[in-house]
Amino acid sequence: MKAVIASSNAKKLKELQGLMSGFGWSLAAQSEFGLVTPEETGLTFVENALLKARYAAAETGLAAVADDSGLVVPALGGAPGLYSSRYAGEDGNDAKNNALLLKNLQGITDRSAYFISVVVLLRHANDPAPIVAEGRWHGHVADAPRGEHGFGYDPLFVVDDEGTRAAELSAEAKGAISHRGIAMASLRAQLQAAAH
Repeated sequence: MKAVIASSNAKKLKELQGLMSGFGWSLAAQSEFGLVTPEETGLTFVENALLKARYAAAETGLAAVADDSGLVVPALGGAPGLYSSRYAGEDGNDAKNNALLLKNLQGITDRSAYFISVVVLLRHANDPAPIVAEGRWHGHVADAPRGEHGFGYDPLFVVDDEGTRAAELSAEAKGAISHRGIAMASLRAQLQAAAH
């Protein structure tokens, strides 16, 4: 299958391509078609993933895979949530987003959090039965960033089972246990089940 990955985030694109390397698909980034991600107007991760996949499929005529993901901190009412990548504003970046998260968690003892990834596969733009896969990765928010790998909130996210930061894991180790890795494994399982 030839598919377009509906993402303009270079780090997420690299991670998705790595996770999909065993699928045997021909993958193209939406940037190869001159596309940028449409405005994310959905109220859930599922809605935003569908919106991105449908746009990429419609514009390219290919199957499309899209991921919408973020960090959910229950003590902050679910924030950063849907707005994880722009938590500190439209001109924000990873460092500003992390700094704002730490500021907003000052004095809060419950620092539990989880990453969520919703991955959607549309076989074509009008696919009435998209394959939807979800992964959650539980942990908590540390007091200060640490680690050189990953992106986003990875330097602050302490993995419950590992006791280490997501940013301290290699790409392979992260892919085996992360929210996006879990979602992609679910997508693969659903594709295999649909093929039988």
